[in-house]
Amino acid sequence: MQGAAVLILVVEDDQLVRDLVTDALSDGGFTTEVSVSGEDAVKLLLSDATKYRALITDINLFGTVDGWQVGHRARELNPDIPVIT
Repeated sequence: MQGAAVLILVVEDDQLVRDLVTDALSDGGFTTEVSVSGEDAVKLLLSDATKYRALITDINLFGTVDGWQVGHRARELNPDIPVIT
């Protein structure tokens, strides 16, 4: 019996890059949840930051919240989360 899938939050506004990252993670056995904006990513993190085992984010996102801010907020909510920017 396998354990629960590892859920990774991917924040990327470019669809081609987003598809590439999620496909690679899926091939590696990970489950992904996708956000296309920093604002939406922060909402997801606020709903339950501990359900994500890692965060992968683009730095330059459309909107007012960039990838650096998403990463900082993720670490405030869950200091142990790995953040890849």
